[in-house]
Amino acid sequence: MFDVFLAHNSQDKPQVRAIASYLKQRGLNVWLDEEQMYGGDTPYREIEKALYNSKTVVFFIGSFGSGRWQGNLELPITVDLVIHSNTRLIPVLLPGIKEIPPEENYRFLRTKLWIEFETIDDINARKRLYDSICRSVQTEVKQVQTDDLTSEKGIDYTQLRNLLKAGKWQEADKETLAVMLKASGREREGWLNVESIEKFPCTDLRTIDQLWVKYSNGRFGFSVQKRIRESVGGTPDADYETYCKFGDRVGWRVKGNWIDYPGKVIFSTSVIFSTSAPEGHLPVFIFLAAES
Repeated sequence: MFDVFLAHNSQDKPQVRAIASYLKQRGLNVWLDEEQMYGGDTPYREIEKALYNSKTVVFFIGSFGSGRWQGNLELPITVDLVIHSNTRLIPVLLPGIKEIPPEENYRFLRTKLWIEFETIDDINARKRLYDSICRSVQTEVKQVQTDDLTSEKGIDYTQLRNLLKAGKWQEADKETLAVMLKASGREREGWLNVESIEKFPCTDLRTIDQLWVKYSNGRFGFSVQKRIRESVGGTPDADYETYCKFGDRVGWRVKGNWIDYPGKVIFSTSVIFSTSAPEGHLPVFIFLAAES
């Protein structure tokens, strides 16, 4: 996990680099592209992964405007994280910028209090930025102690939380199906039909997803799968070819062959119950049950 992700236009790199150095000297774990990406990496994947594993996103606005990655990838993902999780977004105005520009893509940024740097060595601005980031770090520490196990249907998610926390991925995968069947009132049937999936209580879905995302450090969960599905053009009525692309990305297909779930011989190779599995690989049993 990173304390802060620095989203910026590459032309503002010298100024951002100076602020990053200050934050690191104060003990924060900073994600800065030039320090975290290496030759052969796929930029959008590394950026996406880093954003989902950062407690705070600092969005720098300088005289060059937003860069290609900053505006087209980093901002949309950040907005989604702010809305659906506890990620803190801090707009920072670099020297020469007095307010957030009126452009449409900056609209969400204007809902947040920003920090203005008069000069790049502005001591007060640096301290405000550091203190603001620390609020996110402290909040994260408190949240680690207690998980939100809210349920509209009175389901106890303690066992699922404990299995995920212990890294018992296969047991947690099966427990996910069990609690979802219970929440849907389909324990007798043992599988979910289209209607039960469409009517599944949102609060419970969010609880299950957040537990998976949290204890896998952002690698697994329904929201991770949704993001990947959309990246390959997936929609509710997507064709089989698109579903195959999704299967390739999350590791449900290997060299054109669908994988097998232990004890349920359908595919040719096995599910990987480890964080070494591709992003979005788990949970999977719920989808096999849905297709029964």
